[in-house]
Amino acid sequence: MLFLLFKKYVLGLLKEWVPTIAFAIIIALVVNTYVAQAMTVPTGSMLPTIQLKDELIVEKMKPLTDFEFGDIVVFWPPIEGNEDRYVKRLIGLPGDTIEVKDGALYRNGAKVDEPYIQAPMTYTFHQVTVPEGKYFFLGDNRNESYDSHLWPATPFVAEKDIIGKAVFRIFPLSQIGTID
Repeated sequence: MLFLLFKKYVLGLLKEWVPTIAFAIIIALVVNTYVAQAMTVPTGSMLPTIQLKDELIVEKMKPLTDFEFGDIVVFWPPIEGNEDRYVKRLIGLPGDTIEVKDGALYRNGAKVDEPYIQAPMTYTFHQVTVPEGKYFFLGDNRNESYDSHLWPATPFVAEKDIIGKAVFRIFPLSQIGTID
């Protein structure tokens, strides 16, 4: 008798809560897939702007996002066999010319002031023009970042491989806030 009462009680709870839980799971999946997603930064390639193991919110509504020079973006790099997302600074938009010489970045022929980089670049990168539908990325820790200037097949990321823009740091709590 007690078992039957318990069974009836549990079934009543399930009937009441299953639709709510299912709805919450569906909403969470939609938000994670199309709106925003949290991610942990796996490397120090964006030092000093973003630290290793920082937790970021990535805004994923690409059709509503205007990507601009200097944005911090999460994407899949054009590296054969890679399964990791990268976080880098957007340096070249479609049509831009990019060059690194004498420790400085040149975009469309003009030297760029970059107060966010870890140190001046110790390498040279020949001038390239970013093709339509592609982007060029560098880490802020330029001399230690595996980014567009080193990728073997192509230095460009296809628009379809962009996941979204890193917009907010949620951890560590002492650094919570927007990302510049």
